[in-house]
Formats: sequence, structure tokens, C-alpha cells
Amino acid sequence: MTSLFDREHEALFQTYKRLPIEIAHAKGATIVAADGTEYLDFLGGIAVNALGHGHPAVVQAVQQQAQEYMHVSNYFYQRPQVSLAEALKQASGYDRVFFCNSGAEAAEGAMKLARRYGSATGRYDIVGFTGGFHGRTYGPLSVMDKPLYKDGMGPFLPNTLVLPYNDVDALQARIDDGTAAVMLEFLQGEGGVAEVTTEFVDALERLRKDYGFLLIADEVQGGIGRTGDFFAFERYGIRPDIVLVAKAIGGGLPLGAILASESVAALFGRGAHGTTYGGNAVACAAGLAVMNEVVHGLMAHVRTIGDYLGQQLRALRERHPHVIREIRGRGCMQGIVLTHESASVVERLVAEHHIITNATAGTVIRLVPPYIINESDVDRLVTALDAIL
Repeated sequence: MTSLFDREHEALFQTYKRLPIEIAHAKGATIVAADGTEYLDFLGGIAVNALGHGHPAVVQAVQQQAQEYMHVSNYFYQRPQVSLAEALKQASGYDRVFFCNSGAEAAEGAMKLARRYGSATGRYDIVGFTGGFHGRTYGPLSVMDKPLYKDGMGPFLPNTLVLPYNDVDALQARIDDGTAAVMLEFLQGEGGVAEVTTEFVDALERLRKDYGFLLIADEVQGGIGRTGDFFAFERYGIRPDIVLVAKAIGGGLPLGAILASESVAALFGRGAHGTTYGGNAVACAAGLAVMNEVVHGLMAHVRTIGDYLGQQLRALRERHPHVIREIRGRGCMQGIVLTHESASVVERLVAEHHIITNATAGTVIRLVPPYIINESDVDRLVTALDAIL
């Protein structure tokens, strides 16, 4: 009988390096393979499964909505859509929500908003930063620098540029009255869980006041409570004009959103932007279940367990200073920066200890577990890392 691995190899584009695991089912922070092996999930569907696998509130919301209707298009008023938008407004303080299907679509929509904003005064430049990740479509790729995602796929959008992350001098030298928007991850995911500095944010805010460009905060990985704050940018005392969310907001279903002030949202009149599936009723029902859990206690747990995780990782670094260079991040988004490539450690965690993490930015082990992890889960991870290192 042909294995699932062989069938996948014959049927699908070979664009992913998959883990050699056939999943049978998953619950909480545990993934169970077809052979019965149980894995501790510190990847969380790449920062998607905020409530873990099969959370009862999400399952119930999805089942109930699926029985009522699943898709009717945006020609109709839909209670799940409106209710989730209201919850996002309440939690974020932004005025308007546009629903889409992914972080990449949210980034594309935000770039269109920025161009619409700048068109009245002839400002078209959109700025991104090294290490940033905003999606795989042409708009996001145009403000990213990773060669693996871009080589042989140009030309990219005009009037876009990528500046060095956390380089104040480069920022001040290239931002001017032709800048329509700056797109920034305050805590980078693919970039190795690298956090923006206070000095860089202060310089960016001064330039925004001088030139009046839009600041787009990409909170696709760092948002919806993952850092212990609702948004990663909150600790900087800054208010971006546009915020992008996805991943955690859908509870495992495809869902993204653009949040904006009234004045910015008004740049899109009827017909100016749209999506067939965006704001799908089932996804929004799941998203509302996520929001209810996050804002009613779970975000406080993220802060507590995140502090414990950080403490244990820093203690691990003290035991292995020749291997661990730095511990980054906060809450349920942390990175272990090694002195060598991280892929081999990630592979050993899976093979020898049945713990799923992720290698990113070459030398970083990225940890983006479900928010529901506990101290024993953290201890198991740290014990495994201690043995490997």
C-alpha cells in the first residue's frame, strides 16, 4: 500500500519541507501521529492555534455556524462578521475592520490604502525592513528582502524599498515627502523573533509627524494577545494608522483583517476593495470564540507563562553560553538564538523528544505555542533542549 508520504510527493507541488509525521488527531497542545506517537506542539500551526487544537469553544462555534450557513458572500449582512468586528474594535480601539482571508491579503489591502492615501499629494513610496515578512504575494514581497522568496520572481512593485531593521540613520536618510507608508513588524516572526528598538520607534514617530505618512503595523504573528499585550506595538506608546491581523484570530480557520481609523477606512469607498471569502461566517464565528477567550483571562495567562518560559530559557542560556547567544521575545512568541544553524536542534527535538518547534532566520529556534501551555510543557521543552545542547 502506497504511503501518504509517497502520495503527497506525487500529487502536490513540492514547495514545503514537511515533518515526517502523518497526523491522526490533535488536542490542546498535543499532536498525535497515525502511529500513536504524541508530540508537544510549540509551533501552534505557525502562530495560528492560539487556543490549541480542538478547543471546545471554537469547535462549538464552528459547528453551530456551519449548521446555520457557511458562506453567503459579502452581499449580505452577517451577524458573526459584525459581532467579531465589534469585538476587535472594543479590544483595539480602532474604528473600522475589513475582513480578508490571510495576512498576505491584509498586507495587500493596506498597501492599496496607502497608495490611495498618497495619490492626492503624489506620495507613492512604501517602505519595509530587512527581516520582515508580510506574505508571499507581490505587494508584501516588494517590501521584503529574503532572497529565497524573491529570486527569479521580479520585477516587483515600483516605489517600494527595504531599509535595514533598527537602523535609525538609514531610516532618516530615506524617508521623505514622497513616502506614503511604512510597514513594520514590531516583533518579527520570520526574521528571528527580533524586536524593534525604542530608539528606532521614536525616530519613526518623529518622521511620521514631519512627513505625514501612514504607519502600518503588521501584527499577524505578534498580535491578538500573543505577546501578553493585545498588540506587540502597545509597549512603545505608539498608535499606528493601520493594523494587520491574521493567524491567531481565526482559531485555525483562514481569517485576516485590516484595522484602521475612520479617516483611513474612508479611503475605500464602495467597490474600491473586496473579497469573495473574506469575513466568512464560520471563520468569524471561530474568531469570536478566540476573542472571548483571549480578552477574558487567557491574555493574562500568556503574560504569566511567557515570563516563566523566558526565565527558564535564560537559565538554559547560562548553562550553555557557548551554544545560546540570546533569548528574544515575550509571551508566547520567543526565540532562542544559537551560535550555529538551528535546524539540526529542531530536527532532534522532533525525532528524539517529540517536541515540535521551528527553525527560522538561520540560527533561531522559534517558539510560538498555543496560549494554553503550562509550566510542565515549558519544563519538558527546556529539559529536552538541555539534553541536546
